Amino acid sequence: MTGPLAPVLVSSYAASPAHQTWDPGLEGELLPALCALPGVAGLEVPWIGGIHPHDPDWFLRHVPAGAELAVTPLPWVMKRCAADTRYGIASPDDDGRRAAVADLRAVADDVRRIGAASGAAVTVVALHTAPQGKAAPAPLADSLAEISQWDWSGARLVVEHCDAAVPGHPWEKGFLSLEEEIDAILSADAAFALWLNWGRSAIETRDADAVTEQIALAAATGRLAGLTFSGSAAIDGPYGAAWTDGHLPLAAADPGSGSLLDGTLVAAALAAAGGVERLGLKVSRRPGDATADAVVRTVADNLEAVRAASGAGH
Repeated sequence: MTGPLAPVLVSSYAASPAHQTWDPGLEGELLPALCALPGVAGLEVPWIGGIHPHDPDWFLRHVPAGAELAVTPLPWVMKRCAADTRYGIASPDDDGRRAAVADLRAVADDVRRIGAASGAAVTVVALHTAPQGKAAPAPLADSLAEISQWDWSGARLVVEHCDAAVPGHPWEKGFLSLEEEIDAILSADAAFALWLNWGRSAIETRDADAVTEQIALAAATGRLAGLTFSGSAAIDGPYGAAWTDGHLPLAAADPGSGSLLDGTLVAAALAAAGGVERLGLKVSRRPGDATADAVVRTVADNLEAVRAASGAGH
């Protein structure tokens, strides 16, 4: 692939130490510095029961003006799944499904608040097909039909595929298969899109070539809006145990990480995806990163690895 890459949304919470131990000074340096990196259009930010896990008003004052935001409730979904195994928009249990739908209505309210009270704009909201190990396509279709009727302030609604519950090995998320998600999206009378994460597909398939096939399958629907580069490893390493969702870097950015995501696989993924609207980069900070400058260098190294693999700018 040659030519410019699609604009990139960087996952700020995967990289930032301030989400675990609140440090508004560090976060105040980090957010604008990430948005200033070449090719970066904005940030992926978490919804964990609210706009910000520590201080929503601080976030509204400090999120960089002009940034695109992708809001992901996945950390909240996983917290709720741990407390209630019925919880999720694809739940065959009606109480579990309705609880998840109600939480997404709160997300929609916060999307409007971000647009009204900050200089940023939410352009993407991710949906996730919980519950773990027992999700079903029919209730997902029902949830999508309901969710599509709400005011999302112009944000694109995407179903972000996470690793499915498959036989033969443990799952991390254990949500619906990509095929089931595609069927539900296509059956909904609304413009839902798909979003894939390379690392999560690798956790599911245990096969890098199969990840490329998943990306091609999603692209063939005409609904693939984005692709996030995030690594995975078949061995335990500095970012965690094998086949866990540790947001590993690209192999070229940190050769000691054990990440499977090398330049050849990045190029294959981009070719399979075709002309997606946005790319994502979701990488954890290096174990030694403790300052905003160090985190920004880590993210910049990974962005350069994506550009080098794509041929963009060369």
